[in-house]
Parts: sequence; structure tokens; C-alpha cells
Amino acid sequence: MHAIPFSRRIRHGAEAAIFFSFMGFFWLIGLDAASSVGGFIGRNVFYHLSAAGRARKNLIAAYPEKSAAAIEAITLEMCDNLGRVVAEYPHLGNLSVEGIRPRIHIDNVHIGHAAVAEGRGVIFVTGHFANWEVMTIAAGILDPTGAFVYRPANNPLVAHWISRQRLIQGPQEQIKKGQRGLKRMFRLIRDGKAVFMLADQKTNEGIAASFFGRDAMTTPAPAALSIKLGAPIIPVSTQRLSGAHFRVTIHPAIEFDPSGEHTNDIFALTAKMNLVLEDLVRARPAQWLWVHRRWPADNNAMKHLT
Repeated sequence: MHAIPFSRRIRHGAEAAIFFSFMGFFWLIGLDAASSVGGFIGRNVFYHLSAAGRARKNLIAAYPEKSAAAIEAITLEMCDNLGRVVAEYPHLGNLSVEGIRPRIHIDNVHIGHAAVAEGRGVIFVTGHFANWEVMTIAAGILDPTGAFVYRPANNPLVAHWISRQRLIQGPQEQIKKGQRGLKRMFRLIRDGKAVFMLADQKTNEGIAASFFGRDAMTTPAPAALSIKLGAPIIPVSTQRLSGAHFRVTIHPAIEFDPSGEHTNDIFALTAKMNLVLEDLVRARPAQWLWVHRRWPADNNAMKHLT
């Protein structure tokens, strides 16, 4: 492992100090107040940053029929939601599914339990909906022996802290994206476990599959693993109801009949997964994270997982 340059360590330390100062403040004021303050920061700070401009451009391309006012309303609500997500991180352990005052309601939980009980392994896919970290809590209910696939934050100090927050209620194994992570996913699914992953981000080593009518580089891992191991792909969405209250919906497994043409099947199933995720985004566009560089100009290149 290469040593981290001193200048980068100083930068990471400074970034982490600011981050943890905010996390400490959000922890002290409690979950509901933190979510509310986070929403205020989102509307009044995040909304004026360059990332909001990128989200606005993505929205205009995805919804050419919407008025400028409608696009601005979605952008503003997205920023509100993003601010709440950040502020809710210190309270992931308090976002309960059970108890007297549960914060999370899971619809169609029987679909997830039935799929896990079959013992063929399950691939649960979701996107950056509402507070996407709620998915880790639902994962802990569906299969605590499974694993959550993640991309670590650029700052290792922050990344380590976030991983520890996920462990409070989520599965006890987290898999870092990459080739080594893919091999671990394969072993878990082969052994009948569930894997939970965000499948809506750009990946350079991916398939150019349609998403809102434009090619978007998409991870082929769910399709490849599903076809290879016979594990179902089950979409999951999260909705913010009000404040720090959520509904997680487990949707029916994506139906797919392989043709036997491996490369074509991976492409077709990945494209079908993208269409399902697109429908979930369209249901509540303001609760999806539009700031990603999801549609790069050079995304005509295609790389298949074999």
C-alpha cells in the first residue's frame, strides 16, 4: 500500500475536523431538529452550489417537457433532502423499524424474506432515494448475515466513520466496490446470502444502458451475478414521508428469461434494471440525487463483464 502524502493527510485531517464538528452539532440537537436544520442548509446553501447546477442540467435533459419553475422546484426539494441526509448521519442508530415510534415502515417485507428464505441468494438493488442509508437498516432486517456494497467517501477518516454508522443496524459485512468486492459478492450469493447495492451511479467499467433516454454507464454486476448464479434481482425504493420518517418499498423481482447468449443477456438485464430504477425515480423525482455525472459525453464506449 502506498503511503499517503503528508499534504493529503493534512487536508484529510482538516476536512474531517469540519465534518465531525457538524456531526457533533447534529448529534447534540437530536434527530428531528438535525433533519430540519439540514433541510434549511440544503435549501439555502446546497441550492446555490455548482452541484445544484449539475442537477438542474440533468433534470432539464431528463424532463424536457417540464417548465423552468417545475425544474427549480424539484432542484430545491432535492437540495432540502440532501441536507437532511447529511444531518441524519449521526442518528442512523435511531432510525428504527420496530418499537413504539418506528421511523421506518417497510412495505412488502414478505417479498424480501421469501426471497432470502429460498436460499438461492438475492441481489437487492436500489438508488440514491430519500435517505439512501435507510436501505442499510432495512438490509439488517432482511438478512443481517448478508452484505452491503458501498463506495467509500474520498476522505478515509470520514469513510471509516460512516461505515461504523452503517454497522449499528445494518449487515455486519460491508463490501467495497471493485474486482475484489465482486468476488466476495459472488461467494456470498453462491452461499445463499443477500447482497444490497446502489446501482444508479456511473461506473467506468460498465455497460452503456439507457437511463432517461440516454446511455448511462451502468454496473453490470447485478445482471452478471444473477445470470451466473440464478439469484433474483429485487428493486428497493425509499421515500421520505415527512422529516426523518421513511417508507421502504420492496418491489417484485425483475422478470428475465436468459437466452443463453451471455453478453447479450447481461446487457438486456442491465437495461431492464435501469428501466425499473428510472420508473422509481419518476415516481418521486425530487427525492433522487440528480447531482451525479450520470450521463458523461463519452458514454458510448461499452465494456462488458464476462
